[in-house]
Amino acid sequence: MNTSSMPQQKALSEELRTLLDDPRGHRVRDDAETVRAFSRDFGPKHDDALPRAVVFAESVGDVQAVAAYAHQRRLPLIARGAGTGVSGAVNATDGCIVLSLERMNRITEIRVDDEVAVVEPGVINGDLGDAVAPYGLMYAPDPASYRQSTIGGNVATNAGGLRCAKYGVTRDSVLALDVVLADGALIRTGRDTFKGVAGYDLTSLFVGSEGTLGIVVGVTVRLRYLSTSQESISALFPTIADAAAAVLEMGRRRVQPAITEFLDAGTMEVIDASFGTRLAERGGALLLVRTDGFGAEAEAGVVRAALSDGGGQVSEPGDEFAARLIEMRRASRGDTQDDDYRVGEDVAVPRSRLVSYIHHLSEIATRHEVRLRVVAHAGDGNLHPTFWVSPDGGEEALGRLNAALDDSVRGALEAGGTITGEHGIGQFKRRWLSWEQGDRVVELQRQIKHVFDPHGILNPGKAIV
Repeated sequence: MNTSSMPQQKALSEELRTLLDDPRGHRVRDDAETVRAFSRDFGPKHDDALPRAVVFAESVGDVQAVAAYAHQRRLPLIARGAGTGVSGAVNATDGCIVLSLERMNRITEIRVDDEVAVVEPGVINGDLGDAVAPYGLMYAPDPASYRQSTIGGNVATNAGGLRCAKYGVTRDSVLALDVVLADGALIRTGRDTFKGVAGYDLTSLFVGSEGTLGIVVGVTVRLRYLSTSQESISALFPTIADAAAAVLEMGRRRVQPAITEFLDAGTMEVIDASFGTRLAERGGALLLVRTDGFGAEAEAGVVRAALSDGGGQVSEPGDEFAARLIEMRRASRGDTQDDDYRVGEDVAVPRSRLVSYIHHLSEIATRHEVRLRVVAHAGDGNLHPTFWVSPDGGEEALGRLNAALDDSVRGALEAGGTITGEHGIGQFKRRWLSWEQGDRVVELQRQIKHVFDPHGILNPGKAIV
């Protein structure tokens, strides 16, 4: 933002402070540190756009007032949770207002007998899990960022996680939403019951819409039973093909683990460096499996047999290290590589194509001279390949990195897959959307966007338009 816009920025901030009765600037901030911190998420850097102001909403009324203000003045408005996304879904647009919902963090109801909770959008995913655990319940979606990401942000991207092969993604756990529309009107969609088919399913439409149709200010979620028993299993395999074949074999034996995670050698090296383990010395791929429920032990026996028959080095029953490895896997992206030269993707393919697609990724990495490692929610075919290049390569290396990304997405689509399994489109995947959906389908979605947001102020340049 250039200095000539500063007087206009200050005037806007003062108007917002007056609107929200916030003379001391507790909820409306425009200092350089705040606008910079709230200008992007954890995805690759896109540009240097900055918000004109950041508003920290503390009530539904705050959200309605700011939305109506932005609507009347045709100002871009970007709703934001914890900013843990990796697709640029909350990156700033020049001249926008960023509306942070992190202070709306109350769990307003836990209805134990109904197995339902009602939360504000700023509630941290893991905090909700902690709150319902004493009642023998859990909130099933568990993205790797569950200790940082908010329920509102999870709704915006239809987040998944390690347990989603058995329990589904966020959409499968959302019963109802309270939503502020672009003009400030408040609506409620959905119901409090597990079943209900009255009217169009607007709740599912809002889930995954990345803040482009409305601003979620309340979420009614379905809770699941917290297992009294669970079994964690690790299995090291000589090759990627062996590990992927074992995933299919578990399915053929009709067992449904709560968690089935795949890690390649590169990912094991990251864990080794972070936690002092020596996994990469022992195999070329690792499977992490967890069964739960009253049949956890019996299912674990079936899983161990399938993994062992497939050539895996399988952990013994009760091995605590196997349980710890699942938590280590959540941190497996981390290393010292510069994020400007590293991009993690989020494609999904049919499980039967896991082996061939991972081999295709390796060919892509070799062809474009980029580095690669792969972690996957193998139970549902959702892969997170990470490509990276040395910063010393400059623009030429970045060109090779982007070419590898394009080829990896084409390969996923050719395998019958999708360009995003759980991270959303944001800014960075829009160029690929028409590859999957076609121009007519994208245009229909633009028309839906226009119905809810006729002036195009809600999170412009993301997801669809």
